[in-house]
Amino acid sequence: MSGPVSGQSLVSTATRDRLRGFAVPVATALGRLGLSPDALTLIGFVGTTIAAAAAAAGWWLAAGILVLGFGIFDLFDGALARATSRTSAFGAFLDSTLDRTGENLVYAGIAYGAAVAGYPLITASAVLALAFSSVVTYARAKAEVEGIRGDVGVAPRPERLVLLSAGLAIAGVLGVSAGSNGTLVLTGALALIAILSAITVIQRILVVRHQLHQKPGNR
Repeated sequence: MSGPVSGQSLVSTATRDRLRGFAVPVATALGRLGLSPDALTLIGFVGTTIAAAAAAAGWWLAAGILVLGFGIFDLFDGALARATSRTSAFGAFLDSTLDRTGENLVYAGIAYGAAVAGYPLITASAVLALAFSSVVTYARAKAEVEGIRGDVGVAPRPERLVLLSAGLAIAGVLGVSAGSNGTLVLTGALALIAILSAITVIQRILVVRHQLHQKPGNR
């Protein structure tokens, strides 16, 4: 398979590796302060929850900054675990669970804040983004239960968070009001997340189907 169906994300593997490399010095410095990888995971989740509360209050710029800041912060727990040989099955489970919960809370916060302020298009886009991004995560989990790779597609979590934080921050700067550019930007960012997430789900279905057909006894 080639092209989008092959499961290549919007960000190259080389770029991801460079980002992980940049995170190592910061992560090890946090480790010297006595913080464990699981503690960093919990701090990241608390920060994302605050971002969700900011979105619910209509503080779009603050929400965007927090989403980006704690999205980057999420690199540190894994980097610290690898640098100190403290990786564990529970740590990976906790990180994955809280990452997805935090992301969904942000979408829910946006939907609530937009509904209260009377912006139904933002609300609808946020609900769609939440629904499809959740299925992206579910598809990966189910694939891994079958013992095959499921972390493919154009829009895994990091890409979604970049789009989300950018949409929130730009909307906060431009202002969100009826017919404003800020409203259009935030609606567009959320709609794009929903569309890319739906494409990612399809990619994962096709890639998983292909891998299963390669297994002995499944042909």
